Amino acid sequence: MVTAAHPHPARRAVTRRPGRVRTVRHLGPNWYATVMGTAIVATAGAGLPVHVPGLRTALTAVWALALVALVALLAARAVHWTHHRDQARADLQDPAAAPFYGCLSMALLAVGGGALVVGRDWIGTPAAVALDAVLFTAGTLTGLAAAVCVPYLLVVRRRTAPAQVTPVWLLPVVAPMVSAALGPPLVPHLPAGQPRATLLLACVAMFGLSLLATLVMLPLVFGRLATGDPLPQVLTPTLFLVLGPLGQSTTAVDRFAVTAPGVLPAPFDRGFDVLAVLYGVPVMGFALLWLALASALVVRARRRGMGFAMTWWALTFPVGTCVTGAEGLARHTGLVAYEVLSVCLYALLLTAWGVAAVRTARGLLDGGLLAAPR
Repeated sequence: MVTAAHPHPARRAVTRRPGRVRTVRHLGPNWYATVMGTAIVATAGAGLPVHVPGLRTALTAVWALALVALVALLAARAVHWTHHRDQARADLQDPAAAPFYGCLSMALLAVGGGALVVGRDWIGTPAAVALDAVLFTAGTLTGLAAAVCVPYLLVVRRRTAPAQVTPVWLLPVVAPMVSAALGPPLVPHLPAGQPRATLLLACVAMFGLSLLATLVMLPLVFGRLATGDPLPQVLTPTLFLVLGPLGQSTTAVDRFAVTAPGVLPAPFDRGFDVLAVLYGVPVMGFALLWLALASALVVRARRRGMGFAMTWWALTFPVGTCVTGAEGLARHTGLVAYEVLSVCLYALLLTAWGVAAVRTARGLLDGGLLAAPR
């Protein structure tokens, strides 16, 4: 429930107020979205079906920026929990803020996955594998905890009305889907046999966990849109969060198909090739439908005066997962249409990331994003 004393972290819009003290007291878990959005720019760009001179180096630099941002945020959040424990506990009990703890998991996973995709160019494959293993383990455990604890707190600690449902509620249950998509690249680096099969099937289990939980949550979100009051303008960009489980699940089945041969016995090793197409094609179609709907509502809110807030980062990571999903479909179907789609979606991702990054940097410099909420 949003109250005057503790408003939704997304509502901290950029305003210029000279003389305000910069503090981490109001640095909520929603800030991990900046890491997620930056890391996906690097990993999604690496799979594009185009060759641009210098692109690989640029993408590796973006991944390094995400890594630095992750370390800085982890340190700042540690200070937050040490010196502002009352605020941290209030976040956990606030149904508007608690779901953002899923972002911590996805930030860890996104940076770890990027290490194997592009980070290895600079730090070497052994270091990239070690870094990914640590971040994948930490991110997966954090994501599973968030997927259980946050819905539990929503049920037992607060009684929320249907009008209070927002797409933000999807964040905790989407985190295991990110693990499902980013775990398979680690499989070849494990000993052959049981270890590889166990990790791969654990990823498949997390795919099912997240998918079914999303199917439970999504009707609540759309029901609120169709029958309740419109979302507050500042929360309108969170409609893009629905793209996260759609694009990430399409990416996950692609990774299962690539990894399964030699890991699982026949005929299951080839069954994921069929699943990648039969599941990915219709889900990507729904993702494009939702992308059009969410874009129209964001444009409408912008025309009505929607200003910048941290919710604008919702336009980055979810769109990036659709890029990687389209890249996987292009490989499995051989259709140029999916190659074109991946390039177009990546252009949208770059635009959204550039705008959000510039506005966030400006808000940090003038203190607006870290100021006490109004």
